[in-house]
Amino acid sequence: MARKLPEVNAGSMADIAFLLLVFFLVTTTMDVDTGLIRKLPPPVDPNQKPPDIKERNIMNILVNSRDRLLVNNKEGSLYTLKDEVKDFMSIHPDNLSYPDITIKNIELLGDVPTSKGLVSLKNDRGTSYKMYIQVQNELARAFKELKDELSMEKFGKKYDKLVKEDQINAIDEAIPMRISEAEPQNIGGN
Repeated sequence: MARKLPEVNAGSMADIAFLLLVFFLVTTTMDVDTGLIRKLPPPVDPNQKPPDIKERNIMNILVNSRDRLLVNNKEGSLYTLKDEVKDFMSIHPDNLSYPDITIKNIELLGDVPTSKGLVSLKNDRGTSYKMYIQVQNELARAFKELKDELSMEKFGKKYDKLVKEDQINAIDEAIPMRISEAEPQNIGGN
């Protein structure tokens, strides 16, 4: 009589493979791409003439290929950029070196002075991604602080603590994030 060869029981192999799959899915970290939260303006009507913007209403920020800042044709610093933008976008009545002001009647806020200021950002093609993000963060911080101040004054809460949609919209209308970003160019390395 022939001797029987022992068989390998493969019934639990599928269970083991499934457990390994679950283990690797649970222990693997996934990198999540993060981006900049920006509400894009509506498309411009090609038949409409662009509005004339006074030079005093524009804050020009240039970042060259060596990651150096030029703010309104003067050497700038990343450490003071937030405060400079915040000061520029703040309300300075009757001061001709700051942007014009309009009075808007906003529901929940009443008549509120708003700045016609615009931050114009232009990067060199050689600007590092790290510097680009740092500049964007400083601009966002400046506008957030302005919104926090108005929100504290009107509603007694910081902007990010507001839950009512109408309050959030009122603050956004009073202090819009007015940033214009130009197409990167070769500005130079000075």
